Amino acid sequence: MDSTKAAYETVEAYIAGQTPEVQEILNQIRAVVKEEAPQAAEKISYGMPGYALHGALVYFAAFKKHIGFYPTGKGMEAFMEELAPHYKVSKGTIQFPLGQPIPYELIRRIVKFRVQENLELAELKSAQTKK
Repeated sequence: MDSTKAAYETVEAYIAGQTPEVQEILNQIRAVVKEEAPQAAEKISYGMPGYALHGALVYFAAFKKHIGFYPTGKGMEAFMEELAPHYKVSKGTIQFPLGQPIPYELIRRIVKFRVQENLELAELKSAQTKK
């Protein structure tokens, strides 16, 4: 199911609106994000599951032929050498084709990177405010 065709209010509803095969993938991605960013707020944003921790962290979405993964900040840049040879990437978007193994450990590393990046930015902002 193309996630752009329905409005969802919760991540559970979004995932439940997909095919069983895609539900399994999305649930695993969700679990990875929650493991690496347990303090992150989960929400539907831009019509897809999104996570925030001191700002936007990552988003993901289901499409007809792929899973879109959207690491914000420098999440793309830091992993481009690993991503570019294997996946379609564009500004801010990674496409994991359905029917091929989803790189959950790579997703885990990207989420960890994004958590660290946001925490460092939050500390920097906090330090600047105290001056």
